[in-house]
Amino acid sequence: MSAQLNQHLGKKLRLRRTSLGLTQTQVAKAINVTFQQIQKYEKGTNGVSSARLLQLSSFLKVPIKYFFEDYQDFASSNEDNSSSKDVNYSFLLRIFSDLEPQQKEKLLEVLGEQKNIKKAI
Repeated sequence: MSAQLNQHLGKKLRLRRTSLGLTQTQVAKAINVTFQQIQKYEKGTNGVSSARLLQLSSFLKVPIKYFFEDYQDFASSNEDNSSSKDVNYSFLLRIFSDLEPQQKEKLLEVLGEQKNIKKAI
């Protein structure tokens, strides 16, 4: 496995883990490895075996293809991207829920303006 792919898988793992609000230790316990191993996966230092990738996919509730999306050599031109949108949605929802009420209000105001601009076009 190339170092570039290892780094890509690690970034996807970290993104999903943090979007769910999980620690490296929680993920490590779930798949029966040390938290240091999760660190190495996330940094791209160590490759992730297919068995471990299957465990991570199951625990993090994403399809296996999630880890390969956006990778330069992954061809999915005919596939539906709804699962990645669901992942992004959960991440955005978590971020939004952490905002202060004034920040939420401002964001909704900006989004409302964008919606009105689209209608005008």
